[in-house]
Amino acid sequence: MLNPQRPPNGLIAQQLGDAELASLAAQGDDVAFETIMRRHNRLLFRTARSIVKSDAEAEDALQEAYLRAWRSLAGFRAEAKLSTWLVRIVVNEAIGRLRRREAAVIPLDAAMNSTEPDIQQCLHDDVDQQPERAAMRAEIRRLMEGRIDILPDAFRTVFMLRAVEELTVEEVALALDIPEATVRTRFFRARSLLREGLSRDIDMATADAFAFDGERCDRIVANVLARQPR
Repeated sequence: MLNPQRPPNGLIAQQLGDAELASLAAQGDDVAFETIMRRHNRLLFRTARSIVKSDAEAEDALQEAYLRAWRSLAGFRAEAKLSTWLVRIVVNEAIGRLRRREAAVIPLDAAMNSTEPDIQQCLHDDVDQQPERAAMRAEIRRLMEGRIDILPDAFRTVFMLRAVEELTVEEVALALDIPEATVRTRFFRARSLLREGLSRDIDMATADAFAFDGERCDRIVANVLARQPR
């Protein structure tokens, strides 16, 4: 059994459960709390990111939440999951930041009457023409084009003429010298294949969304440990 008076090294800490780590961290054990952070970093970063919609602000929110959690660990009760307890703290921190940000937003009437060039530009810009939207559409187009390219030859040409060029069924049938029923069948099958392929792509992309790489994890852990009062 672990001696509570003897802080664990990193390897031992990784083998402990959350409740044991929380108990040790509450006593001021840096290694235990570092293990907690590394174990839950991705979950908590993605939680914060879903609220503030900014990588940098999500990192800041997570660091503040960790410091708050570390100071409150003595009140943690092991009957609740540590991850759930931490998520609540991160959510509260992120929502608080969001509210402060929204409180600082210029009211619409004031913005309309403002002579500031940047504010007027934002008011008159077409949202769909903003760089972020354009980049998103370009990525979706690239994904769609890739999926169209791997359709079977017969399906691909029908889909290109019918969906992309918007020819009628009759026009496609005449152009390819095939029955209209065949055009409908191939077009239906092409759309089904595209949906299945895009669905798989989306499922895989969802799992990788807001990636939490080693560098970000290390940075958050280092910053929290450096700011923790001794």
